[in-house]
Amino acid sequence: MKIAIMQPYFFPYIGYFSLIMQSDSFIIFDTPQFMRKGWIERNRIGKLTGGSVYIKVPLNKADLSTNIKDMTIDDSSDWREKIISQLEIYKKRAPFYNKVVELVTDVLKTDTKSIVTLNKVALEKVCEYLGLEKTFKVFSEMNLDIEEPKAADEWALNICKALGVNSYVNAAGGESFFNVNKYKKNNIDLFFINQPIEEYKQFDDVFEPGLSIVDVMMFNSPEKIIEMLSKGSLKKLIEE
Repeated sequence: MKIAIMQPYFFPYIGYFSLIMQSDSFIIFDTPQFMRKGWIERNRIGKLTGGSVYIKVPLNKADLSTNIKDMTIDDSSDWREKIISQLEIYKKRAPFYNKVVELVTDVLKTDTKSIVTLNKVALEKVCEYLGLEKTFKVFSEMNLDIEEPKAADEWALNICKALGVNSYVNAAGGESFFNVNKYKKNNIDLFFINQPIEEYKQFDDVFEPGLSIVDVMMFNSPEKIIEMLSKGSLKKLIEE
């Protein structure tokens, strides 16, 4: 069994879904410290004039040491309506506008104060829309008894050991971050995603890569997106 472990991003880019597709089990890693100006509460969509703009879920202020799982949504403004309004730029240009707005609206109706829960629902809804039969587990809710990590690359290692799995799949890049020998010693194969980012027609002639899956869904059918994801492959990290 191949597992993947990632922090809960808000409607992440297509590479995140490649990680989901290439794994048998996906764990939402919600115990690290929340990092501001990351991808937990925001992502980018396209602009009519080219480039990108952020869609964002406002969060309540918290100490710098607060974990992701303890971050809560600030409902003092009508941020849901703002996001839907921002998506109106796609209305006359994107062939799948109605279906995608319906999906996003459904996600934003989730009755929760937790950004982790909201992002989990978003991942589930997108996977359902794409026809990917995937389930997501939240790390803090799994009550796993794992060894105390002595280095940053041992979180995934110790989770794999606790679950008794023999393959770990990581996002593209970061090969130098992991000590492959640690994994090899524990009979765990270490894989990295190799996902080509295929260009598609957006608003402008200049393709803006790395936008939210929302942008990808606006301009591409679920079948086309699965075709894009199917071009991804796994690179096995070899013992040093």
